[in-house]
Amino acid sequence: MASNKDASDKDARGPRRLPYRATTASGNVFDFEFALHPQTASAVQVANVLGAILGAVDREIKLQGQIGNGDVLQALCMAVAVRARMLGGNQETVTTLAGELLASALDAKVEEPPSNLPTDGTEPVH
Repeated sequence: MASNKDASDKDARGPRRLPYRATTASGNVFDFEFALHPQTASAVQVANVLGAILGAVDREIKLQGQIGNGDVLQALCMAVAVRARMLGGNQETVTTLAGELLASALDAKVEEPPSNLPTDGTEPVH
């Protein structure tokens, strides 16, 4: 389960940010602070789509049962590739933008409370 804590469209401190909280099935909490691309039209819409995507992934994992974390990541990366191709336009530009957006998202500041359960990275996280 994930939620946007306060998706704001303006930030006087510099680049716009999207705070986002994700909670795993085991109750672990991850508070992200994503940097938004300067041309982001709506932080609220970004947060809503992100929540819908993560919700759909959670529902699919519950239907399928045990699924490898790497398989989930691979499917998500493939979905980005499919969506990038569907956008049309200059594919080199779209591919570059998709790579930059992914790198920025992976570099997001993440805070975990000390109450999170320890994990070795092998258990499912849905």
